[in-house]
Amino acid sequence: MTGNLFILSAPSGAGKSTLTAKLLEEDKDIHLSVSYTTRAPRPGEVDGRDYHFVDTARFMGMLERGEFLESAEVHGNHYGTSQAWIRAQRLAGHDVLLEIDWQGAQQVRRIFTDTVGIFILPPSITELERRMRRRGQDSEEVVRRRLSVAADEMSHAAEFEYVIINNDFEEAHRDLMAVVRASRLVYSRQLERYPDVFKL
Repeated sequence: MTGNLFILSAPSGAGKSTLTAKLLEEDKDIHLSVSYTTRAPRPGEVDGRDYHFVDTARFMGMLERGEFLESAEVHGNHYGTSQAWIRAQRLAGHDVLLEIDWQGAQQVRRIFTDTVGIFILPPSITELERRMRRRGQDSEEVVRRRLSVAADEMSHAAEFEYVIINNDFEEAHRDLMAVVRASRLVYSRQLERYPDVFKL
């Protein structure tokens, strides 16, 4: 049985990481893809758990060897997803979750056409700015740069099958769980999982 491939995208500060953590805590059947990045670790982040933190030379070497399913440059940093790991997890029957931006999602869909895309939206740009500043991890320059691209990122929500507005965290979490559960119940997945049930 092939596992589902979920793509979760959102503008920075929309609550994607918090929703992902809650989902993984409650649903042990989903395996999170840990991306490679040239970005420096933020306070509390652990190499191999949050990201594989690598220097630019190593990242570019992996890119040239075709090891990434998708890769992108975001806010001056490089991000990439291991293609071999994704394929192995899915073939083993595990559901996989990718936390990537819309650019990466486009690249993934060209290879895996059966992805389940989920886009997280903040209630407003004003609320998005408030959340970024409350986090207190980024400089003023970084906050302004992230806000300047947020509107463009949000304009790509239509490319995703599901859109969740994160106004209330608990409600957004319930919505995300509902999408995951429903995706496992589509006909093709059920046929693959329980072929004997469909025999006449």
